[in-house]
Amino acid sequence: MRHLKGIVVSNKMQKTVIVRVDRLKKHPRYHKYYRISKRFKAHDEAGEYKTGDVVIIEETRPYSRGKRWTVKGLLKREAAAESELPEEQS
Repeated sequence: MRHLKGIVVSNKMQKTVIVRVDRLKKHPRYHKYYRISKRFKAHDEAGEYKTGDVVIIEETRPYSRGKRWTVKGLLKREAAAESELPEEQS
């Protein structure tokens, strides 16, 4: 089973999150590293993961045509949302 670490970029579907996995690739001629991103649909049964969370995903059986990963666990929770900021005192 493969495991990948990524950031949740969308949680607008039911029981599904989209996770962006970044990696560095070396240019064959110029020998500089550049970032490659790939997006995976992952199964989230409880709907507990939000945009910005850093998660581990695991390869699993196909849940649908495009969903072959499941969220294994949470590494880091996103910082507090803007709506949760305290109101200004007058």
